[in-house]
Amino acid sequence: MRTGAEADGLDGEASNASMISGASSPYQPTTEPVHARSLLGGIRCDLEYLRSYLGILKVVEVVLSLLGFICIETIMLCSPCGGVYFFEFVSCSTFVITGVLLFIFSLNLHIKVPHVNWSLTDLVNTGASTLFFFLASLVLACINHGTSAEIAAVLFGFLVTCVYGLNSFLAVRKWRRGDSCQGVATSSEYTRARTASRGEVETRPELA
Repeated sequence: MRTGAEADGLDGEASNASMISGASSPYQPTTEPVHARSLLGGIRCDLEYLRSYLGILKVVEVVLSLLGFICIETIMLCSPCGGVYFFEFVSCSTFVITGVLLFIFSLNLHIKVPHVNWSLTDLVNTGASTLFFFLASLVLACINHGTSAEIAAVLFGFLVTCVYGLNSFLAVRKWRRGDSCQGVATSSEYTRARTASRGEVETRPELA
């Protein structure tokens, strides 16, 4: 029979062997804390965008579209109503779409979706809004009953058409400068940050 000292010695050797085998094993338990991912993480109000020309124009477009929609909604009787319905549809649609884009850009949500060409999306929205608001205002100006609500809607419609036209011009310049590639750069930065957080070594051509 083994004595107590011999048993303690064998237990110590077994624990040392298990520690050595565990250290040489490629499957090491990680001690890094696992952080819960939140879709709302990192969201902040971009005051710099709201102070820029594009941000100010977006706010003005939303306000004028809403005012035009309110004016056209106060009309109770109309005959014919085609011009009224068309202006109502255009003002409501542009208010919603431009408002959503303003919300996305002002909170930097577009950075979280880099695969979308946001510069081109903004350009298409402003160009289409310019065209449809001009047509809706022109039709309402030709087919109206001379009420104060219709006249106010026409004025707001032509005014917001000018604002959308200016925004389209600036959006074209931004798109031609190649700002649409910003999303690709953001995607590569996100991949590099993920690689660094996992402890992986990224191969650099200049170090090869």
